[in-house]
Amino acid sequence: MAQAAAVAKPPAPPRRRRASATPRRLPYLLIAPAALLMLGFIAYPVISVFYYSLQEYNPTKPWRNGFVGFDNFVHAFTEDPLFWDTLTFSAKWVFVEVGLQLLFGLALALIVNQTFVGRALGRAMVFSPWAVSGVLTSAIWVLLYNSQTGITRYLADAGIGSYGTSWLSDTGTVFWAAIVADLWRGVPFFAILILADLQSVSKDLYEAAEVDGASRIKQFWHITLPHLKDAIILSTLLRAVWEFNNVDLLYTLTGGGPAGVTTTLPLYVANTSVDAHNFGYASALTTVAFVILLFCSIVYLRLSKFGGDNK
Repeated sequence: MAQAAAVAKPPAPPRRRRASATPRRLPYLLIAPAALLMLGFIAYPVISVFYYSLQEYNPTKPWRNGFVGFDNFVHAFTEDPLFWDTLTFSAKWVFVEVGLQLLFGLALALIVNQTFVGRALGRAMVFSPWAVSGVLTSAIWVLLYNSQTGITRYLADAGIGSYGTSWLSDTGTVFWAAIVADLWRGVPFFAILILADLQSVSKDLYEAAEVDGASRIKQFWHITLPHLKDAIILSTLLRAVWEFNNVDLLYTLTGGGPAGVTTTLPLYVANTSVDAHNFGYASALTTVAFVILLFCSIVYLRLSKFGGDNK
């Protein structure tokens, strides 16, 4: 009987194997090498800048090097008038440049979004300046602004202005000359992003608006512009950061002159570090610029309600 009971006893259920954690961790393991490399290339320079901002570091004067705390920041805010001049010009440069680039980029995007003969060629011509590097752009416009062979000579031939005029050496014209040069390269950026977003607007909305008797202006204001809200916010933020950090074009075009009237804060940092070898003070200025950009970006995204409801 005991043997029969033993035989009739059902077998114990098999133990469940624990789910292996490897498949879940595999994606993180695969991207870990690239993430570590990016962290090293990004984190190390940032930490180094913060570290040297608290130091007096000048390779040409090693006997003065050492920890100075917040003296570099105090000097920038209280004793260096060039800091405030370059910061003010940077704000002016970003506001004017980004505003004009947005207006012209929006207009070009609306134009090339229409159907017309040669639209593909027109789009290629509109977008081509964006493929040109900043230094090459500067070289092109330096030749165009040349007083002997550039625009001013042909204007003088037509009776407008005088021979030998250089817009880049005149404090009254150099700002707008630099603005035009950077507009040529920056407008396509807005045109590309806005045109890409325009392609996703449903034509049914415009057809319904036409049936209701809405004019083109009302269609643009109530359909197109709300749909482009996030694209405009993102593009203006990115372009504002890039224009604030613009060094290559202004350095090649004007060198910060004449009389320092086109010197932005990043260009002042470059001159302080490369020319004066004052890497400690330049690091402090870079830290201030980083904090300013971070604060303005957060406030801008909050006020614009990026990613929120467009209604």
